[in-house]
Amino acid sequence: MLSRTADNLYWITRYMERAETMARLLDVGGRMALLPSTGEGFHSEWESLLQASGTAEGFAHKYGDPVQRNIESYFFFDRDNPSSILSCITQARENARIVRGALTTLVWDTLNTAFQEVRALERRPRSELDLSFLTDWTMRHSALLRGAIDGTQLRKDGWDFLNLGYYLERADNTARLLDVKYYVLLPGIDFVGSGLDNYQWTTLLRAMSAHRAFHWAYGGEVTSRKIAHFLILNIQSPRSLRSSVEGMTDHLDRLARGYGTSGQAQSKARALLAELVETTVEDVFDEGLHEFLTRFIGDVAGLGGLIHETYLSGDVR
Repeated sequence: MLSRTADNLYWITRYMERAETMARLLDVGGRMALLPSTGEGFHSEWESLLQASGTAEGFAHKYGDPVQRNIESYFFFDRDNPSSILSCITQARENARIVRGALTTLVWDTLNTAFQEVRALERRPRSELDLSFLTDWTMRHSALLRGAIDGTQLRKDGWDFLNLGYYLERADNTARLLDVKYYVLLPGIDFVGSGLDNYQWTTLLRAMSAHRAFHWAYGGEVTSRKIAHFLILNIQSPRSLRSSVEGMTDHLDRLARGYGTSGQAQSKARALLAELVETTVEDVFDEGLHEFLTRFIGDVAGLGGLIHETYLSGDVR
């Protein structure tokens, strides 16, 4: 497969997974905004979303103060924000258009429909669009595309690049969603284990569509350590960091077997997976949740760079 074709396939799914994450961030913010303000801790749950998504500087330059209405618009419709849902779906569709011959009809139609619908939403008055409608719409179309890919694409190298994009973006984004909990800090250490603390953790599970799965896996009381284990280390959790890294490792190994060569990308993925396998939730909290997640996001970015150098830049190693 040509590197530019692989690059387009890889970015189709990265953009769609990113769009879904922006919707989940908005859902987290909307749910947490229902809590009464303590007047302490981080400035606001909305500012925390900007920090966790890495878009705070761009937002501040354009809008200034982090007002909820502006953040909703910036995350969903703003074309100046390359990570907005509208921008991500537009870029995913453009990448798909370029390699339409490498996609099944159902995959193309699913993505093109999402693109046409989001353009129609953009033309509607903002007052008519409820936040929960926008987030549900985004997550539904993202799920439809994943189903179309899994159900119709041949299990060849193109399928591996599509899934590499999904898993790498999901690893990064799950870490960022968890980091929202860090930025929405409790007013003080006395609040750890309180109703407010537990509500924030439960909100995070619901925003990731993982609330029921969590209770199937653990049952009983909801605690920060159980949720951190579920979203970081539990191989049964489809959005956990370990599941995402294992998915990347599997698809990189498939590419290595198909192309007859293994390189730095495979080695980096295996090393990252081995570290997660050996890590305990106590290790995570001893290091500090934010510190662990920041380091993990950096490691994933490094792996993404190696994937680009190895397969997507035209300079195959």
